[in-house]
Amino acid sequence: MKGKKEKLGFLGAGNMATALIKGLIQSGLHGPEQLLASDKDPGALEKVSRDFGVGVRPSNEAVVQESGVVVLCVKPQIIKDVLEEIKGVLTDDHLLISIAAGIPRAVILEALDRPLPLIRVMPNTPALVQKGVSALAGGRGVTREHMATAMGMFQAVGEAVEVEEAMMDAVTALSGSGPGYVFRIMECLVEAGVAVGLQRDISESLVLQTFVGAASLAKESGEPLSRLREKVTSPGGTTAAGLDALDKGDLEALVIKAVKAAWQRSIELGKG
Repeated sequence: MKGKKEKLGFLGAGNMATALIKGLIQSGLHGPEQLLASDKDPGALEKVSRDFGVGVRPSNEAVVQESGVVVLCVKPQIIKDVLEEIKGVLTDDHLLISIAAGIPRAVILEALDRPLPLIRVMPNTPALVQKGVSALAGGRGVTREHMATAMGMFQAVGEAVEVEEAMMDAVTALSGSGPGYVFRIMECLVEAGVAVGLQRDISESLVLQTFVGAASLAKESGEPLSRLREKVTSPGGTTAAGLDALDKGDLEALVIKAVKAAWQRSIELGKG
């Protein structure tokens, strides 16, 4: 079918699929006419059709049949059912991209019972505002052209890096779960502001912009994080007093413990 390879199909039209669709259109990488979506929730399909003008189809099979690249945006617990639905209409020309958290490539390929090119991706939720970071892992059958196609997609919603699949549990624990850690720390800082007398809305505004500004400064300055910390820390000053309290509470060890706990859980989930 002429044009099939130009079309990109999303199986699932939830938050991450919506983020990708938005990024692809806004970046100019794809037009709405090149994108298709399916979902068991009619409301989700109506929303992506209304908001972005993409084509919607009543079944996963229909999307696969019309697309050259298929993005698995379904929940991990139903991915095997979805793979069973589409295995009969997949061809050797398809490129599969999976963002199903914790599902190894081997599990997907075993369910399909064929060696299709498959790229596993771990994005994170800031992709919803085109500020995400995604890690991509290929393997046998994945060409540089395939990887470039996938990289372009995820760069449309932030940044993207290529890693070995063996590192995916580590990526999940760090950047996949990372926004949750950051939000929790932000919550704590808001409460700390309230504890020293600030109104809650003022404290929240100060915390939000502090994180936005600090992250932007770290990214744009190119300086090591340790150097940026030193620059804002005058000997005997207020920042020094606060950092000393954090160090006495062994903040670094606590953060490492959190990431290792998430890493271990990711390994467990991957084993089913």
